Amino acid sequence: MRTPIRPGAPIRLGTRRSALAQAQSGHVADALAKIIGRPVELVPIVSEGDTNRASLSEIGGTGVFANRLREALVAGECDILVHSLKDLPTAQPDGLVIAATPVREDARDVAITRDGTPLHELPAGARIGTGAPRRIAQVRRRAPRAETVDIRGNVDSRLERVASGELDAVILAAAGLSRLGADSVLHREHLGLAEWPTAPGQGSLAVETLTDAPADLLAALAELDDEDTRIAVTVERAILAGLEAGCQAPMAAHAQVTGDSIRIRSVVYEPAGTGRIGIDVTESLNGGYIRRNGSGNGASAADGADPMRAIRDIGMSAAHRLLEQGAADLLPRE
Repeated sequence: MRTPIRPGAPIRLGTRRSALAQAQSGHVADALAKIIGRPVELVPIVSEGDTNRASLSEIGGTGVFANRLREALVAGECDILVHSLKDLPTAQPDGLVIAATPVREDARDVAITRDGTPLHELPAGARIGTGAPRRIAQVRRRAPRAETVDIRGNVDSRLERVASGELDAVILAAAGLSRLGADSVLHREHLGLAEWPTAPGQGSLAVETLTDAPADLLAALAELDDEDTRIAVTVERAILAGLEAGCQAPMAAHAQVTGDSIRIRSVVYEPAGTGRIGIDVTESLNGGYIRRNGSGNGASAADGADPMRAIRDIGMSAAHRLLEQGAADLLPRE
């Protein structure tokens, strides 16, 4: 049985042990402590993805970082979790809720090189490190003469493989470099979202807790939520769900809210990078109704409607457009 949080006791925040996970969890902990007026302590948890060094495509990327953390939350080992949203399966487990999606960091990927050579100018045989099928397909399109190398490990170890000459480049998330304070390392080429869209939810964090968590904790977490971020990532993840593809599929989706509309760019890649199917569409947010009536945790509006359901429908519609164009033929099935 779960032990209730004692009044005034620290909030226990479950996080992976990696430097990046603890850095981003630390930002959330500091912000939450200021809101709730209680200390927030990190509880490091080892996930399967941290101990199994095989390629994510081999061990199955869906939930590989999240499952153990969620088990700890349900068992009462911690009170909240902080995830990289792109690592979460699209199906939300019963009894758990994503209670906050803080303002998203830079969603772009960056190419890291020793000398600043642009990715498309790297010579034949250049070795580019990345283990993500989506990034592999994009590299093969941008730098077809290069070789992709499947890599795992933390950000520092990946950067060191470039600095040492073992690799000519690595592809990393801009948000991770920023959260680690590694903005000035080596040479960086920001890859624009128009031609290089990234994974659903990239750059965004998800703060998860139990649906029956104490009201004061849920209220404090709601203050961390950013509406534009929640709307955008809900659309992106709905596209992924609509395609029935896991988070290791060679697909990308990025959405951006501007006023009462949302622009959606999504691409499904042939794994070898030779083919792609994409959309670039702008949809209305129902004249602002969703923004006026939506709540931070996706609860129903006063009239019984669920504004976030309408948002998910936008993403599902985008997925349907991709499927109509033949995207299913490019996607591996789980």
